[in-house]
Amino acid sequence: MKIKTILMGAVVGLAAAPAFAERGSDGHVNIIYWQAPSTMNPYLSGGTKDIEAASLTLEPLARYDQDGAMVPYLAESVPTVENGGVTEDLTQITWVIKEGLLWSDGSPVTANDVVFTYEYCTAEGGGCAQGAKFVGIESVTAADDRTVVVKFEYPMPNPYQPFVGHESPIIQAAQFADCLGANAPTCTDANFMPIGTGPFVVTDFRVNDVIQFIANANYRDPAKPAFATATLKGGGDAMAAGRAVMETGEFDYAWNLQLAPDVIEELAAGGKGEPISGFGTLVERIEINLTNPSPDLPEGERSTVAHPHPYLSDPAVREAMSIAIDRDLLVEVGYGQAGRATCNLVPAPALYASDNTACLTQDLDRAKALLDAGGYVDTNGDGVRETPDGQPMTILYQTSTNAVRQDFQALIKEWWEEIGLSVELRNIDASVYFGGDPGSPDTFQRFYADVEMYANNFPGTDPQAYLSAYKCDQIPSPETQWQGENINRVCDPAYDAMITELGQTGELEARGALARAMNDYLTKDSNIIIPLVDRGRVSAKSNTLGGVVLNTWDSELWNAADWFRSE
Repeated sequence: MKIKTILMGAVVGLAAAPAFAERGSDGHVNIIYWQAPSTMNPYLSGGTKDIEAASLTLEPLARYDQDGAMVPYLAESVPTVENGGVTEDLTQITWVIKEGLLWSDGSPVTANDVVFTYEYCTAEGGGCAQGAKFVGIESVTAADDRTVVVKFEYPMPNPYQPFVGHESPIIQAAQFADCLGANAPTCTDANFMPIGTGPFVVTDFRVNDVIQFIANANYRDPAKPAFATATLKGGGDAMAAGRAVMETGEFDYAWNLQLAPDVIEELAAGGKGEPISGFGTLVERIEINLTNPSPDLPEGERSTVAHPHPYLSDPAVREAMSIAIDRDLLVEVGYGQAGRATCNLVPAPALYASDNTACLTQDLDRAKALLDAGGYVDTNGDGVRETPDGQPMTILYQTSTNAVRQDFQALIKEWWEEIGLSVELRNIDASVYFGGDPGSPDTFQRFYADVEMYANNFPGTDPQAYLSAYKCDQIPSPETQWQGENINRVCDPAYDAMITELGQTGELEARGALARAMNDYLTKDSNIIIPLVDRGRVSAKSNTLGGVVLNTWDSELWNAADWFRSE
């Protein structure tokens, strides 16, 4: 088959920013993430709050701008077939690092650091939260001090998975040399205070609390960042974060204001700041655990493929749970104009968005009929159905602590109980829930519950790596230190084959068809994932913070080097 490239022939430049008089001339900037970061190493956490905090310090070879266009960061340019950086057969991409780049400790950034980053994420005995970015790689080598060659096992029409976007930055080989494999989570100093190339350097890291930064004296632009110091405060809730920017003016930037629209409007009336928003690929959804999380199982066997879930393994049960939900009401209650009901895991771009609308109509009668047909009936009259072998159908439903999410839980609990399920609600502090601590039983990766709810998205506009997360080899387990993105523990060779085919397909329409089929497999065909709301991203900036460009395709802090104090 003739493979057509999807690679861009031109690179879009970053928006121009004001020229600063000198680095650090604008003093201090305060940022608040009500989900407090637990690490500054994005390879040890799938939590957005950790990945975005780390983006102030760690950077990739290229990333995505506010329009979803790829732009070079540590690389001189984005390699394409047209400029010779990608081979005609699409099996190799060559990156050239900018000349004179320094780590924050003053040492040179070299191609060996990029090679090491690959070795770090693929080291035997370890677990890498971003493992899907490195699927299909045969080798990563340094041709010279500034040239990195990535060879693929097969033609890769989209070779921009590794080292591109805020989820896949470059780490310093010297700092992390002793942190490979099982040692990765033990390297506290490196994980909390990484040496980086970004505009800021960590001076103090307090887990699930606050991070202090100073301007990177070796940042590649001598006039940036404008701020000499920065604080990223974590914890609290979305309401307090929004108030701290828009009412009291105590903070300059507040991330992820997951609040009802009328509440955001009231906060904005405070006059100290304003909400900013934009749609991307952020989907609030319910994830189904296909394995048994029962505490009756031995530790190390809970939520592992050795023990399938006694009733959520049945597609009919999952479908009933999905169609019992009134998504339009969830949007009205939680997001207003900043939300759209969806049945898709990948809601955008249009090329990859499936025409999947069956779940949008709530149908409690059909949900009950599906359960009846499967032999799930209430035999003792207590209102709770049992499995054919007599086990009560009790659902432990967990999510992070947040007012909107708790509203969602309450509504969904009511609907599920109406169709005969017993539902226990649990909410966990977001800093813990989205953290990557392999010793914690409360992370979303470990998934010691029957279902859990959260939202995330993918960098850029291509969902290949995002959909690749559900490969068999991406399942979190004790052997991977509970790292891995396939939290549902789905393992289907047919799905893995689609991932491989997507990685080898270049023609755009064919890529779109494959991605839509993969989306449908995970959602309407199996209901392993139950999408709820396509969420617009809403944050807030103070009236005196200039240079902010909201980016739904990368880290919200992607251009913090360009921020400045306005009058």
